[in-house]
Amino acid sequence: MAYLALAFNALVWGLSWWPFRQFHAAGLHPLWTTALLYSLSLLVIAVSSRGALAELRRSPALWVVMLAAGTSNTCFNWGVATGDVVRVVLLFYLMPLWAVLLARLILGEQLTALALGRMALALAGAATVLWPEGGGVPLPSSLPDWLGVAGGFAFALNNVMLRREAARDARARALAMFSGGAIVAGLAALALSSSGLSAWPSLPGWLWAIPVAAVALLFFLSNLSLQYGAARLPANVTAVIMLIEVPAAAISALWLGGGSLDGKTAIGGLCILAAALLATLERRPSGH
Repeated sequence: MAYLALAFNALVWGLSWWPFRQFHAAGLHPLWTTALLYSLSLLVIAVSSRGALAELRRSPALWVVMLAAGTSNTCFNWGVATGDVVRVVLLFYLMPLWAVLLARLILGEQLTALALGRMALALAGAATVLWPEGGGVPLPSSLPDWLGVAGGFAFALNNVMLRREAARDARARALAMFSGGAIVAGLAALALSSSGLSAWPSLPGWLWAIPVAAVALLFFLSNLSLQYGAARLPANVTAVIMLIEVPAAAISALWLGGGSLDGKTAIGGLCILAAALLATLERRPSGH
C-alpha cells in the first residue's frame, strides 16, 4: 500500500498539467486554480487539526516551509500549464542540486564526492536542455523555464526545512504546506489580475465546479498518500518512486501535445534524472 500510495501521488503530479490547461483555456488562470485547490484542502486540514494552527503560528521555521511549499506549487503549476511540460518538469527536477547546497547552508551537511558528482551531472544536464539553437549562454529562455527552475529550488528548500523540523507535529507541517499553496498562489494571482497581466477568474458555467472539485479531491488525496507512503518507506525508496512523475508528465505531454522532445532535451533530461537517481544513494528528503 505504501508503494501504491507514492506511485499515486507521483502520477497525480505528473498528469496535473492537463486539467490546469483545461481550466486555463476556460478562463481560470493556473494561479487562481492553485489557490482554489489548496484553499479547499486547507479548509479540511484546519477543521480537522485545530491544534496544528497554534503550532504553525508560534513556529517561524514552519513559515519558511509555508513559503517554500507555496512557491514550489505555484511555480510548478503555472509552468506546466503555460509552457513546454517536458522542459518545465526536467528543470524542476534540478532540485537535488539545490538540495545539496541548501543542506550545506541550513543543516551543515558536508559536501561528499558523490554530492559534487551529482551537482556536476545535473548542471551538465541543465546546460544541455537550455542550450540555445544558435549558441550562447545556456539560461532559461522563457517564463515557464524560469518557473521550472524556481519551483525546483523552492521544493528543495521545502524538503530541507522539513528535515530540519522533523520533530514538529506532522499535522502542523501539512497545514504549513497547504497554507503556502493557498496564500502564495492567491497573492500572485491577485497581483497579476489587479495589474491587468491576467484576467480575473471566470468559468463558462457552474458545471465547471464539478471538475474543479474533483481535481481538488485528487490533490488532497495525493498529499495524504505522500504522507502515508513516505512515513513507511526509506527516503531513498520514496525518492525513486517519486521519479515516476517525470515519465508520466513527459509521455502524457508528448501524447496530448503539451510538450516536445528533441535530442538535446532527451540527453540533458537523462543527465538530470541520473543525478536525481544518484541522490537516492544518500539519505535525502522527498515530497511535493
